[in-house]
Amino acid sequence: MANSVNAGNSARSQTFDVVIVGGGPAGSTLAALVAQQGHRVLVLEKEFFPRYQIGESLLPSTVHGVCRLTGVADDLAAAGFTRKRGGTFRWGATPEPWTFSFSVSERLSGPTSYAYQVERSKFDEILLRHAGRSGAQVREGCAVADVIADAERVRGVRYTDADGVEREAYGTYVVDASGNRSRLFQRVGGERKYSEFFRSLALFGYFEGGKRLPEPNSGNILSVAFDSGWFWYIPLSPTLTSVGAVVRREMADKIQGDRERALLALVAECPLIAEYLSGARRITSGPYGELRVRKDYSYHQTTFTRPGMMLIGDAACFVDPVFSSGVHLATYSALLAARSINSALAGLVDETAALREFEARYRREYGVFYEFLLSFYEMHHSEQSYFWQAKKVTHHKRSEIEAFVDLVGGVSSGEAALSEADAMTDRLRAGSAEFAGAVDQLAHSEDGSMLPLFKSAVVGQVTREGSQVQMRALLGADAEPETPLVPGGLVSSPDGMFWLPAGSG
Repeated sequence: MANSVNAGNSARSQTFDVVIVGGGPAGSTLAALVAQQGHRVLVLEKEFFPRYQIGESLLPSTVHGVCRLTGVADDLAAAGFTRKRGGTFRWGATPEPWTFSFSVSERLSGPTSYAYQVERSKFDEILLRHAGRSGAQVREGCAVADVIADAERVRGVRYTDADGVEREAYGTYVVDASGNRSRLFQRVGGERKYSEFFRSLALFGYFEGGKRLPEPNSGNILSVAFDSGWFWYIPLSPTLTSVGAVVRREMADKIQGDRERALLALVAECPLIAEYLSGARRITSGPYGELRVRKDYSYHQTTFTRPGMMLIGDAACFVDPVFSSGVHLATYSALLAARSINSALAGLVDETAALREFEARYRREYGVFYEFLLSFYEMHHSEQSYFWQAKKVTHHKRSEIEAFVDLVGGVSSGEAALSEADAMTDRLRAGSAEFAGAVDQLAHSEDGSMLPLFKSAVVGQVTREGSQVQMRALLGADAEPETPLVPGGLVSSPDGMFWLPAGSG
């Protein structure tokens, strides 16, 4: 039962089991997974959906894992989103593009060897409406001002509804899923730390009529490195393309002033992107008509929880988007949070242990992407480029080819002490040069074999945590029994909805 301190009978206050701030992928996923267990869930979303949002490229673990567990996967399949089978990169010292396919991984092969490129306005609304159908109360146009807390824990939030009326909502748990712009995360304690390496800015817009990669890779994201940074090129439909240039902060002058002129200048620096946009026109009206800038792509909060409150999605952390990990981290963290809340409310595990498990697993997932990207960026060796500073690689236990695809497919998690990531970089410098050499071999291979790439050490230290999400969604109780991720930790239940003590069945 939710704590009812001061909740009383006021018409302007209500009591729930969980109050979620933010209705994006993290908040909607959490709302569905908790409401489906019969708990009272309130979602407070500041905007009215559909609304614009960046971050259009998904990973298989989101589509076939988390979204299958919530029950929204069939809705996504019916939406007609572009399928992506992997990724294509013009990256490193070689001038030739190279492609990886999700299907080379046993964990992702067969019916789960694809993900989607999505228009986030459509994707996010599908998830939010599904949360409502799952039993959550969804209130749009509601701006949360602050949390309500006492010396023991967070008890609720104060917010202004769509009619301008100030209200209070109380709950056993308050979850901040309001993204990178909210300041509510500050109420959990700690501080937000930005990566000194990934201090970057992106300038991006949308085009009609751009070229596509040859089949069967026409739905792939195309990522292209150039001296000032890198471009993403995401085919959202047969004709609509999201295009963005990511540059390091020291080159901020390249995107200042006239944004149209700045983007055209960056495109001119990158011949492959210029070729793909040669017959395209930039959209200049509607939700896609604005050229936008986003900065500080990688950060983490030093703590994700306090009694009665949790941070999920971008409210907790975000990492550079080159491998499309944003929605993956958002939905994965929501699943972890749902397990913790469901377990604590059901009395299956102690709240402290449940929150500790959530934070440990989320930090590990963030950390493995962070570490991998540090290495990936060093493949470009020009000291005038954005990429030369990366110094870190990861280790692996699985075959290299599977480990790499598992990682970029979002179905892996690895040992990574987030607070130690920068301090450990000097020890692991050599692997990036090895990776760059492997990519060079791949680009010049007559048979297109990816084996040299995946034999490199950079494809990293990964474990089975993320893949178990997908396997549990597909197999349920028939999935392999889980072992704790950390000594003394918890394991997920057969249906993936709770934490249980190890060995409890």
